[in-house]
Amino acid sequence: MRKLAPGLFAVSALVASLVASPAAQAAGPSAAQLLAKLTSCQQISSGKYRSDSETAANIPVCGKNGAVWYKADLDIDCDGQVTSKCNKNTDPWFQPDTAFHDSKGKPLVADKLPYVVVPSASGTWDYRKFGIQGGGVVAVIYNNRVEYAVVGDTGPSNIIGEASYATAVDLGINPNPENGGTDGPVHYLYFKNSKVSPIEDHGKATSQGETLAQKFLNEN
Repeated sequence: MRKLAPGLFAVSALVASLVASPAAQAAGPSAAQLLAKLTSCQQISSGKYRSDSETAANIPVCGKNGAVWYKADLDIDCDGQVTSKCNKNTDPWFQPDTAFHDSKGKPLVADKLPYVVVPSASGTWDYRKFGIQGGGVVAVIYNNRVEYAVVGDTGPSNIIGEASYATAVDLGINPNPENGGTDGPVHYLYFKNSKVSPIEDHGKATSQGETLAQKFLNEN
């Protein structure tokens, strides 16, 4: 048998250990596993939402054991702290604030933090009554990918389907706030009574999300 040089042996051993290590494997349920649990909707909203101002109101908010979900498009939210990518010049609808703030009391940074936009509370649906809050964990599922984000902003009370610039980037979606986004389908799966602290810690959102997603699969 051919012997490896000491340096090559060390590299070979490292590769083998990484392949065998659970930490080196993709953590959390796959997009297909989660979508398999989201095939039928038990509507919890008293009405339905539009994906855009010019579309029909045909999107219900659905309930599932321990979670809330809906299927919509993904529009780009670039609101929050001013950056080179998110400002009044790059985004005609730019607002220098978000509904929820970071641990320093400042608006979130849309091009750095994956977050989703929940519709403002209304007679159609009030997210606050269903265990959803700022910093809550959300699995955003698109094109066989799962991105874990937090609830970071609120939007129009009659439109649904929006997430931050950073969320779009991580999902392979054009993040341009003026002409980006996707018609989907994008699934938004909110885990009730969850909360990431500090809200800007994406690593915590991901680790909590993977655990909550697995629990969701086991219970449904």
